[in-house]
Amino acid sequence: MQQEYFSALVQLLAGFGFAGIILVLSVIFGRRAKVRKAQDIPYECGNVPEGDGAPGFFSIKYYLVAVLFLVFDLEVILLYPWAVNFKGLVQENGSALAAMAIFIGVLMAVFFYAVGKGVIVWHKNPIPPER
Repeated sequence: MQQEYFSALVQLLAGFGFAGIILVLSVIFGRRAKVRKAQDIPYECGNVPEGDGAPGFFSIKYYLVAVLFLVFDLEVILLYPWAVNFKGLVQENGSALAAMAIFIGVLMAVFFYAVGKGVIVWHKNPIPPER
């Protein structure tokens, strides 16, 4: 049994060692890039770019909602086939149900944390009615 762990440890060390060697060699032998303003601006199909070149900024809440969508979308992708395929297993064995309850509990903790941090609330102050 220790042989299995040893081979996994050797593979892990080889992977980290290779990554470290590549990084060190790139620092030693790599050339430093020269900062040239003309090459750093975005290409605008022959037109002179206007402004700083950035198309605009997105709110960080956009990305937070996207990450939350991925978390809960993966939950549904995992939960639906589990419920369909393991109906008999849950009826015979309570530990399978407990494992899924723990999984759902962790996801609910993520959801309540996000609600507590105000990720899902788009406007903290409602728009005042017109007078």
